[in-house]
Amino acid sequence: MLTITNLTYRIQGRPLFEGASVVLPDGAKAGFVGKNGSGKTTLFKLIQGQMSPDGGSIEVNKRARIGGVAQEAPATNLSVLETVMAADTERAELLAEAETATDGHRIADIHMRLADIDAHTAEARASTILKGLGFEQDRQLAPTSELSGGWRMRVALAGVLFSQPDLLLLDEPTNYLDLEGTLWLEKYLATYPYTVFMISHDRDLLNKAVDSIVHLEHGKLTFYKGGYDTFEETRRMQMELNNKSREKTLAQIAHLQKFVDRFKAKATKAAQAQARVKMIAKLKPPAAMFDEHSAPFTFQQPKKIPASPMITFDDVSVGYGDKVILKRITNRLDPEDRIALVGVNGNGKSTFAKLLAGELKPMGGEMRKGKGLEIAYFAQHQMDSLKPDQTPFEHVIDLMPYDSEAKRRSRVAQMGLTTSRMDTPVKNLSGGERARLLLGLITFGGPGMLILDEPTNHLDIDSRDALVSALNEYEGAVLIISHDRHLIDATVDKLWIAQNGTIEEFDHDLDTYQKMLTGKDQGKGGKKPAVPVVEDRKAARQDAAAKRAEVAPLRKAIKDAEQKVARLRTELGKVDAILADPKIYDGAPERVISLGKDKARFEAEIAKVEEHWLELASQLEEAEKA
Repeated sequence: MLTITNLTYRIQGRPLFEGASVVLPDGAKAGFVGKNGSGKTTLFKLIQGQMSPDGGSIEVNKRARIGGVAQEAPATNLSVLETVMAADTERAELLAEAETATDGHRIADIHMRLADIDAHTAEARASTILKGLGFEQDRQLAPTSELSGGWRMRVALAGVLFSQPDLLLLDEPTNYLDLEGTLWLEKYLATYPYTVFMISHDRDLLNKAVDSIVHLEHGKLTFYKGGYDTFEETRRMQMELNNKSREKTLAQIAHLQKFVDRFKAKATKAAQAQARVKMIAKLKPPAAMFDEHSAPFTFQQPKKIPASPMITFDDVSVGYGDKVILKRITNRLDPEDRIALVGVNGNGKSTFAKLLAGELKPMGGEMRKGKGLEIAYFAQHQMDSLKPDQTPFEHVIDLMPYDSEAKRRSRVAQMGLTTSRMDTPVKNLSGGERARLLLGLITFGGPGMLILDEPTNHLDIDSRDALVSALNEYEGAVLIISHDRHLIDATVDKLWIAQNGTIEEFDHDLDTYQKMLTGKDQGKGGKKPAVPVVEDRKAARQDAAAKRAEVAPLRKAIKDAEQKVARLRTELGKVDAILADPKIYDGAPERVISLGKDKARFEAEIAKVEEHWLELASQLEEAEKA
């Protein structure tokens, strides 16, 4: 279906692709992964002909239709359903031609083709897709002009799914979906009859909806069979084998070089030395393989954690203007709470987040907050509060008016921004980098609670893992709204659900909730069986909080060990570089002896710290299983 051969493409002199090649067979369902900014979206534009490569070729099967979601659906007076049906341009053109055609043979051809593409079921198919993406019947019949940008993005996604292109290109399709929509899309893609090529950083989606992974790294494309977990394991094994082969070759080169350095000046050994020089020239060690891990997140710990209950709700209602969105909210939040708020989009999740953050006031009932409680609120619309012409470094100056430049840069570095990026205007940062900056700014003062509304939308997989680690080390309360099941599973111990015009506790786990959504646990007569109730929810929350506190020191010790190994390897590398220089052996032998001792000492320390790291990692694994 898709063949990319020796692709080369540069942006402002920076190479995104250099001799990249990959083949996607017909019917493949491939996830496309790589670091933020590595060129994934650019490749989609190259495939669609919106850009031209500097070298190489991109070939798609002749007559194959390529479909992708370029932008949100326009705001028009056409209904949502009509907009989606119009996305199948072939069907629309055939229907229009059928109205005016006069040649009998052409009319017959038109109706045969309409039958081939199943045109008579178009409305039902479009409606099914829209319902899966969260559009109820009344909203399907409403004009697109009444929808927000996020919902019009869903319309655009529905349109390309309805048109069923031979090569379906999807760029982060779940960014505008809730958990329910994500689960529906997962099932839809798994049975899609044609080829899918999808950029995504959602682990669960990449494990369940695709059968292969294309990895973009260092300008190259590599194809792996299987889902994301299989790719990760296969790549890890490849790295280990590759790096062992590299070490073996480098050791062989070093051994030969020692002979050359020792005997090249002796006439009796000159021929042998020259032969070894030729052998060294032929030995080409493979390049080192390593993961491009994302920089960690670091959230400031709460300056003050209020007493329980931290926030209480007594018959609270909230909405916009005179319109009530949520009512009958009666609940409480405690300092140790880790909550995921789930529910269909439009049921009030973001409204509740704004209520907690103080952006909305209760319209009825009573809401009480602990004295001195500071809440940090992250939402996509808050990206607009960043100053596009200022750099991340300039953003923290007002927050640290009396600190040195070094301290200010240190704080920006804790947000995961490198030295070059902290001096780059915000308008030129990637979505993931802006998300890091915003997360760092809102948590700058050490809030007692974090509210995160879809925090992973612009983060790659490694950055999402870094966010998970930061949240687990954070000691305040957390409420997350997210379609990222990995994030929810790894950080929360309690579910709340927005449904029936209110916010309620959901007394079971995410797996049960997913089964209820997908209908996998239907009982007799099509009814869903009762779900198990947690008898002591407070005890369960306390156990989860205690478990996080128990493993926090282990996580810190592991991180310290990793940093120490990195420092020791740097020092060892310096010593090895000096010893690799033949000139060092022309000087005083004491210098060589001293360097040899340093090398042995660093190697011994590395072995000792790595052994300690393995022991800590084993303890952490056991603690998390317990």
